Amino acid sequence: MSTSANSANLKVASIQMVSTPNLQENLSTASRLIAAAAVDGAKLVVLPEYFCLMGLKDTDKVSARERFGSGPIQEQLSQIAKENNLHLVAGTIPLEAKEPNKVLNTTLVFCPTGKQIARYDKIHLFGFQTATERYQESETIEAGNEPGLLKISSNGNEWIFGLSICYDLRFPELYRTLGQVDCHIIPAAFTYTTGKDHWEILLRARAIENQCYVLASAQGGKHQNQRRTWGNSMLIDPWGEILTNLPEGEGFISGVLCKDKLNEVRSKLPALAHRKL
Repeated sequence: MSTSANSANLKVASIQMVSTPNLQENLSTASRLIAAAAVDGAKLVVLPEYFCLMGLKDTDKVSARERFGSGPIQEQLSQIAKENNLHLVAGTIPLEAKEPNKVLNTTLVFCPTGKQIARYDKIHLFGFQTATERYQESETIEAGNEPGLLKISSNGNEWIFGLSICYDLRFPELYRTLGQVDCHIIPAAFTYTTGKDHWEILLRARAIENQCYVLASAQGGKHQNQRRTWGNSMLIDPWGEILTNLPEGEGFISGVLCKDKLNEVRSKLPALAHRKL
């Protein structure tokens, strides 16, 4: 059923990229894929974590950081949302932090007029080390401390989205703190190593336990810095069923959020109403 056939539906899309160290190249790729999703009917589109820059070294993002509210990345994102007449959840971009050698890894949301309407700074910072891999986000990223919500109106219906980023996925208490939402939006750049074992399981768990949709946008391939990301951008329904999935490479997935499906799941198994803690 199309969104036009039912005003209680909302068509959404998730972009998957294999971002490079070239900022403008990544913005051009994002713009092209967002435009394609808009032509397909999406009214809300999500970009992946680090969509604008996957640097050759971790400190590259510090050099690219912008002041909140101004800068070429934010200006182009605003224009893209406006040109395509949609809500754009802009993955993550590097914003100025208190410490000069760090950034905030921030999701900004732009409405169809191009106005910035929501913000979330990544709270949980990823750290991982094996004999061959090492990642330590806290060396270049300053952690946020406020959960993020997005509320939009479409065809007379309010839609509530939880905002989280990548490693946040492993901390279910964050999702409980956000309360009842229609959909959790999760831009990510999961490593191949952790993604193959945990990505799908964690995403489906967040959908099932919160009885909501989950829309995940991922990096998905081998990057010029030799990092390999897992991909598998997907839309999951409130019963935990994967509705659509893109295993790897750049592209987009799309699907429909349905108020009736949310109500059906929460009625037949009212787990949210049964909570004690």
